[in-house]
Amino acid sequence: MKTKNEYIESAASELKLWGAQIDLLNAKAESAAVDIKHKYHEELAILEVKQRAANEKMIELQKHSGEAWESVKESADKLWGEVRSGLASAVSKFK
Repeated sequence: MKTKNEYIESAASELKLWGAQIDLLNAKAESAAVDIKHKYHEELAILEVKQRAANEKMIELQKHSGEAWESVKESADKLWGEVRSGLASAVSKFK
C-alpha cells in the first residue's frame, strides 16, 4: 500500500501525463474532418472537465490526513478510473 506522499506523487505524475495526452488529442481533433471534429471536441470537453475535477481532488488529497484522507482517496480512485477510461476511449476513437 502506498503512503500518502507516494500516492500523491503518483497521482500528480498521472495528471501531468493526462494533460499531455489531452493536448495531443486536441491537436488531432483540429486536423480531423469537419464532420468528425465537432464530435471529437465534445468528447474532449467531457474529458477535460473530469481532468479538472481530478486536479481539484488532488488539492483535496494534499489537505487531508487520517480517516478524512482515506475517504478522499477512495473518491479520488473512482475519479481516476473515470479519467483513465475516458482517455482510453478517446485515444481509441482518435486513431
